[in-house]
Amino acid sequence: MNLAVVGAGKIVAEFLPHASGVPGLTVAAIVGRESSRANLDDVASTHGIPLVFTDLDECLADARVDTVWVALPNSLHADVARRALLAGKNVICEKPFVLRLEELAELRVLAAERDLILVEAISNQYLANVEWMRENLSRLGELRLVQCEYSQYSSRYDAFRTGTIAPAFDPAAGGGALMDLGIYTLHLVVGLLGTPATVAYTPRMERGVDTSGVTVLGYGDLTAVCVAAKDSPGPSRTKIQGTDGTMVFDGPPNEVPAVELQLRDGTHERIALDEDPHRMVAEFRSFVRMIADHDIAERDRRLDHSAGVLDVAVRALDSAGIRLG
Repeated sequence: MNLAVVGAGKIVAEFLPHASGVPGLTVAAIVGRESSRANLDDVASTHGIPLVFTDLDECLADARVDTVWVALPNSLHADVARRALLAGKNVICEKPFVLRLEELAELRVLAAERDLILVEAISNQYLANVEWMRENLSRLGELRLVQCEYSQYSSRYDAFRTGTIAPAFDPAAGGGALMDLGIYTLHLVVGLLGTPATVAYTPRMERGVDTSGVTVLGYGDLTAVCVAAKDSPGPSRTKIQGTDGTMVFDGPPNEVPAVELQLRDGTHERIALDEDPHRMVAEFRSFVRMIADHDIAERDRRLDHSAGVLDVAVRALDSAGIRLG
């Protein structure tokens, strides 16, 4: 995979030091605005990226790039992904994939027509600990309650409160707690349990954006509660309760650290299968394999999951009267 990174924000800075640990991945280019050229050059120099572009179309026309990683504010995902697919590039799009179901449907058609890989970058769906949870969920008996929490006091929150609005807090840019942090909780829960029958979101609104909130997913006799907060610190924890036991992990749902299984019969297991130095290594290793093998079936399976999660997120926002973008 010869990757062009579109964007140079926090998620890019977080992953690039680990990119060399992904076999088959070459970071061939980075793309950004002309006004950010100095920073782009610095990032490229630090990480050995040979090509720097300030014109997206110029990058998309370059044969030295076969895949584009869209790591921009949420409202820009759909347009950049569309342009990349039309240019014949595979696309990895940061979460949340896009803001509207019709946008994802259009991108899926383009990817299918051009026989390209299109996938959402969502770390928890590629972690071995999550796969173990999925395979062992039935050991809990009849599921009753799920609590999934991701809270952190955002580094941008103080500035937001004084009127400096970063994209992560800008509803026009697709920001807010649900689509920034809460999307990880939705991916985890929907990935384990499937699509809920009912969805309701109760947000805390400030300056027109949800800075925190609670999403309740109804699965008949089972209720899942997903908490996301960018305006207050708190322990991030996930707990799944069934008639025969519990699964618990302490930590954010984008990392899923060691999982503790405790059954009523006295069984206790601690599962820590993920050995990569960073949570994003596993997903990029999967993306490299998917593209190298041209695994269309895997692409479509992943897209079905992403579409299901986006549907839940849109239903949650609609329930609270929130429209983004």
